[in-house]
Amino acid sequence: MFKAKILLIGPSESGKTVLANFLSDTTENVGGEYRPTQGVRIVEFESQPEGSGDNTTCEVELWDCSGDFKFESCWPALMKDSSGVVIIFNPDVPSHLKEIETWYSMFISSQGLHDNQCLLIAHHKPGSGVEDGRLPLASHLSRLPLVHSSLEDEPEDVRRAFCCYLGNVVNAMSESREREEMSIIT
Repeated sequence: MFKAKILLIGPSESGKTVLANFLSDTTENVGGEYRPTQGVRIVEFESQPEGSGDNTTCEVELWDCSGDFKFESCWPALMKDSSGVVIIFNPDVPSHLKEIETWYSMFISSQGLHDNQCLLIAHHKPGSGVEDGRLPLASHLSRLPLVHSSLEDEPEDVRRAFCCYLGNVVNAMSESREREEMSIIT
């Protein structure tokens, strides 16, 4: 069984904790009072990734990372041994589109993760009116898969997209393991 460590990163108040709770079935409640995450919060659950071959179950650790830059000194420790990164942002907040470029360079390009180990989620807050249109993303971000999330309107679409992404991560982990085993043999 694979164990995937997935970092949920992005600007403050973008919905990382809400999505972590939803994906892990920790809570059904969508809404409530905002409480910023302090440092990191780890949620563990099992999932069946789509397209990962033999329908294996995967242990998932979602690392719900604070969007506050005062925790920046902790980020290298959070990144250690991560299998994938999900950048979550609110497309209705113009500064988020610029800020996700910083998150990309600090968490994705610095680790050398492949595009299939990354996912962008444009998380629409309740009542914001979801628009699945194209967003003005930087060229390196536009290569990443983008999912529009609205837990109010289409929650299962978000779950399906995450399971598909998780399948990509598990496949990348499997390929990496096979390369490592072959390097030991040869």
